[in-house]
Amino acid sequence: MTEMVYGTIPVRDSEPILPKWWRTIDRWSVSCVLILFSIGILLGLAASPPLAESNGFQPFHYVQRQAVFGGAALVAMVLTSMMSPQLVRRLAVLGFLGAFVALVLLPVFGTDFGKGAVRWYSMGFASVQPSEFLKPGFVVVAAWMMAASQEINGPPGLSWSFGLTLVIVAFLAMQPDFGQACLVLFGWGVMYFVAGAPILLLLGMAGCAVLAGSLAYSSSEHFARRIDGFLSPDVDPTTQLGFATNAIREGGFFGVGVGEGEVKWSLPDAHTDFIIAVAAEEYGLVLVLCIIALYTWVVVRSLLRLMRERDPFIRLAGTGLVATFGVQAMINMGVAVRLLPAKGMTLPFVSYGGSSLIAGGILMGMLLAFTRTRPQGEIGDILRGRGR
Repeated sequence: MTEMVYGTIPVRDSEPILPKWWRTIDRWSVSCVLILFSIGILLGLAASPPLAESNGFQPFHYVQRQAVFGGAALVAMVLTSMMSPQLVRRLAVLGFLGAFVALVLLPVFGTDFGKGAVRWYSMGFASVQPSEFLKPGFVVVAAWMMAASQEINGPPGLSWSFGLTLVIVAFLAMQPDFGQACLVLFGWGVMYFVAGAPILLLLGMAGCAVLAGSLAYSSSEHFARRIDGFLSPDVDPTTQLGFATNAIREGGFFGVGVGEGEVKWSLPDAHTDFIIAVAAEEYGLVLVLCIIALYTWVVVRSLLRLMRERDPFIRLAGTGLVATFGVQAMINMGVAVRLLPAKGMTLPFVSYGGSSLIAGGILMGMLLAFTRTRPQGEIGDILRGRGR
């Protein structure tokens, strides 16, 4: 009788947690993440030995660390995906508060590792980048505020989330980390649009973003240098963008061969921000298209499942998470082919980086938890009921 009313198979409370998790999870998305991580290890074997050699480590030092961080990320993803949406929300609030405090204290206790931007805490054996852990928590907190504003006599959650976004963007811009600031603002804008924001308001906000970018260009030498390099018709072959562009061109359709690439000897960030250039040079356009297809599959699958969701909070939070995940991948690859200005942003689950991998695992775990099949009627059931 329940299936006739709700249209889905109910979850049995006595069912063991692992079979229940496996039956309700989006297995296609999980498979895509595992393939992306495997590709990251494969590319790390090619990209990281030159850096390890220059730093006096064993050839596969960074690959081993990536495997450890990646294993921790996958464990975090699975454990988080097993949680209920309510538990995810509670833990996200706590995680967001911790990451926000860490972000605020960066100017005092943080370090720049000689890169000109104070974004990390040095732990001696590793470093932590608070902004990576801030993103998934912020998305869930902002979605909670927006969903609460849709309730009768609910709080002004839209205004609260907007104010919180501005505060976070301001702290990120102070580092400076304009890439993460844009990513946070975009994630919030997508959720605000899904929550029902008028298009004129979103256009006005886009105009404000352009104005803020103009101010940043005139006041930040770091920001202006990257914009000028992007707008220049000529690419300096000795810059990171020059090396990456040449590697992609040399790779062609099938690549120059495994281990035969040269860009990894020239790019200091070949194993992180420009890992896609290594993929394009050694494996060609074929692997790059496969990577793009994997990210696209995760985004499309998640959005399709969220479209059937009745709970406004889950719908908003899931949309914000998948938008953040997809756009981060797009920015990373867009920079490598000069479609976007240079940004210090990793390719999720593929690039080396402990903070990026573990935070990405948490983000994907939250998304999988929100897109799991639950015993409820779909939103289409409500719409069809109203039409009768």
